[in-house]
Amino acid sequence: MVMDRISMILVIIGALNWGSIGLFRFDIVAWICGGQDAVVARVIYTVVALAGLWCISLLFRRREARYES
Repeated sequence: MVMDRISMILVIIGALNWGSIGLFRFDIVAWICGGQDAVVARVIYTVVALAGLWCISLLFRRREARYES
């Protein structure tokens, strides 16, 4: 499903950003958008969080339904 793939990509981007924060104390999203308080950065953080919530549903789907498409 397209929504699953988009969500997974956004979750991976979020994981890479958190990894850079943990390892290097460098927030890539904040750097690109002009700080954590910038509206664009907050929108990106929110969209990534929603994608993470969507990915929770992947854990509870039947195996056959995950591989259709």
